[in-house]
Amino acid sequence: MSDPDGAVPSLADEDGVTAAYRLHGAEVYRFVLRGLGDPMAAQDVTQETFVKAWRHSERYDPEVASLRVWLYGIARNTMIDHVRAAAVRPWHSQLAEPPTVEAAAGSTSDRADALLDGWLVEEGLRRLAPHHREALVQTHLRGRPYDEVATEMAIPVGTLRSRVFYAMRALRAAMDEMGVSL
Repeated sequence: MSDPDGAVPSLADEDGVTAAYRLHGAEVYRFVLRGLGDPMAAQDVTQETFVKAWRHSERYDPEVASLRVWLYGIARNTMIDHVRAAAVRPWHSQLAEPPTVEAAAGSTSDRADALLDGWLVEEGLRRLAPHHREALVQTHLRGRPYDEVATEMAIPVGTLRSRVFYAMRALRAAMDEMGVSL
């Protein structure tokens, strides 16, 4: 969901935070819920995400990343903090939830990291030129041989290697813009 006017709400005041929550709150909640597997914890982490966004609104730069990307980064870090706090005080989660729920959730930090990493790579790939994205997806993500992919794309293998090289460089730049350190 995006703002119909294309305007980015200012997070410096309550109205802006409310507008940001209306635009991205449900997405952030679903993201956190997938990571934690606990609806109550997901609500807490989502709320804390928007409080942190409000408190540190001066750090948001719309020229670096979209508001959605920035909020996802805050949500990811807040989710990791939540998991670490739960690991330090395991008795705390047992008071609120039966052990079977905790056992069913598995390692939430691993799932959250994998989920966010996948989402970040997908977001980075969207920022590439189509011919670079295709070269990278076919060779690196699908693991196909260069000669097979080059034949399918009707280009020389050297051209494919060049596209992969420039795609990796562009992907690195896109990740830097999104604030992801490699």
